[in-house]
Amino acid sequence: MEKFFKLKENKTTVRTEIVAGITTFMAMAYILMVNAGMFGDLDGQAGPMYNAVYIATAISAVFGTLLIGLMARLPLAQASGMGLNAFFVYTICFGLGFTYENALVMVLVDGLVFILLTITGLRKLIFEAIPKAVKGAIAAGIGLFIAFIGMQNVGLVVDDGATLVNLHSFNIVFGNVTWGEIMPVIVTILAVVVIGALSKKKVKGAVFWGIIGGAVLYYLLGFTVAGFYDGFAASLSFDPIAPFKDFFNIGFGAVFTKGFDFSAWIAANSVGSFILTFICSMLAFCMVDMFDTLGTLFGACSVGGLLDKDGNVPRMEKAMLADAVATCFGAVCGTSTVTTFVESSAGVAEGGRTGLTSVACAAMFLITMFLAPIARLIPSCATAAALIYVGILMIGGVKDIEWGDPATAVPAFLTMAIMPLTYNISYGIAFGLISYILIKLFSGKIKEIKAGTWVIGILFTVMFFVSH
Repeated sequence: MEKFFKLKENKTTVRTEIVAGITTFMAMAYILMVNAGMFGDLDGQAGPMYNAVYIATAISAVFGTLLIGLMARLPLAQASGMGLNAFFVYTICFGLGFTYENALVMVLVDGLVFILLTITGLRKLIFEAIPKAVKGAIAAGIGLFIAFIGMQNVGLVVDDGATLVNLHSFNIVFGNVTWGEIMPVIVTILAVVVIGALSKKKVKGAVFWGIIGGAVLYYLLGFTVAGFYDGFAASLSFDPIAPFKDFFNIGFGAVFTKGFDFSAWIAANSVGSFILTFICSMLAFCMVDMFDTLGTLFGACSVGGLLDKDGNVPRMEKAMLADAVATCFGAVCGTSTVTTFVESSAGVAEGGRTGLTSVACAAMFLITMFLAPIARLIPSCATAAALIYVGILMIGGVKDIEWGDPATAVPAFLTMAIMPLTYNISYGIAFGLISYILIKLFSGKIKEIKAGTWVIGILFTVMFFVSH
């Protein structure tokens, strides 16, 4: 262990690494419940999909975290990425009409392309092709998108025929709304506040504890709602084997057995539309994954002083390769893109310096794999709070955008605004890129547009005119 991880060289101990791994797990454990709940929308929270994706998320987290810990020997953890899971469910499946299995194919292709880009070095060219204005806005736009989903899921934001969206009524005195209707909304709001307060006090696993606290409050307040517990006992199931059965029946290997059958979608649209939509969707998956991974690698490693003398992440190519391979593995298991989590910074801040931190974190995910029946008790109003708070964290990057420069401000704003308003991450990236190209073109600075930017921008433009 000492020889492999070089603990003394990195000025750390086995105990420190284990504590750091547990800390990282606590900081990102919410993904198990949030990801499963998000995918649960695909079958109306009936249960089988929740169970299947919960297990898939846990298994892929174990695999990905071990991979980056053993290959790159970095104290980082991987799991199904926030934003990418929303893109999978709400854009690819609900928005574009692809099946769950079809979307897994896109994730698999994303992973394979990411592997190719990493091995060949083309990743750098694509990364550089995206204007700084758009790069800085992608995370913020995804944050708004995720927060919007959380607000919708709990009913804080509701459909309105006149204005498209509106705030849920809280008028229980003179209005038609009941306490039972607004109680979950209040739980979500309180849970967000609690998460914020815990984070302010630097409590480890603030999001996780906020979810647990929200769940407890929800069930306590349930006693004040007539009929809340009717049939509750009968709905409980603590069979630890059932989630694994759902995993093998629904998720595992579905990408190969059902995923490549796009006949229904092509029949409803066209072959040309399918090709363009597939390429652009896969490209969006790849770009978001790439930016997310690169940003996390630099951010987490800088926290612990792990960057080399040139300011680079040590063994970065191996870390990127681990990310790509884990994405392929996740697709086979039945979950969305697996990526390196920014919450890894929590473990690094706790003293994690080597891949042993990752091994400890993976062990925790392995244990929680058998807690799916308990996890299903977590209500959507509790996980909605996590979505909203993660959205808050992701929007922080807007401070680095040069808002005084219209050539930067316009693409950045359109990138951020279009994502939540259209329920589509790729549309936001597309509008950002296209507006950037047009502004540079009409302002006489065409030479500043890189060749790769032209290619990606043209692809997105053709997609709008042909497939949307």
